[in-house]
Amino acid sequence: MNRPPITAKGAELLKEELNRLKTVDRPRIIQAIAEAREHGDLKENAEYHAAREQQSFAEGRIQSLESALASGQIIDTTALNVEDRVVFGAKVELEDLETEEIVAYQIVGDIEADIKLNKIAVSSPIARALVGKEVGDVAVVKAPSGLREYEIISATYTD
Repeated sequence: MNRPPITAKGAELLKEELNRLKTVDRPRIIQAIAEAREHGDLKENAEYHAAREQQSFAEGRIQSLESALASGQIIDTTALNVEDRVVFGAKVELEDLETEEIVAYQIVGDIEADIKLNKIAVSSPIARALVGKEVGDVAVVKAPSGLREYEIISATYTD
């Protein structure tokens, strides 16, 4: 069985989210459903339907997190000894060779990816183009707008 990778830091964040969902959100949602039931007719009760929708979302997320944590392979990126090579967990700084714009990403597991935090999934096109390369190499990424070239400026493995 192929075990999806998760950074150690990402696993901790997922555990915190799971704990919050179980101990804070789930009881709050159950209380909201109970209060909405007290209002009577459930067919036209917007609060009840909204609370049930929240419950469905929360339970789905709980299942997803439990599955990811149970089946994932937690990798401590600070213990990797790969010099200047880009592998899973790397925080990379790149220069777009066309625009000369500098961007920074961390390559993480699919479940912990969040572009707003500059964390890209290891399965993403840019991560696939970067993995295995070294500082100074140029990675060619197949983007929706066409081919993009990035020079790898740095690769670090701190938490």
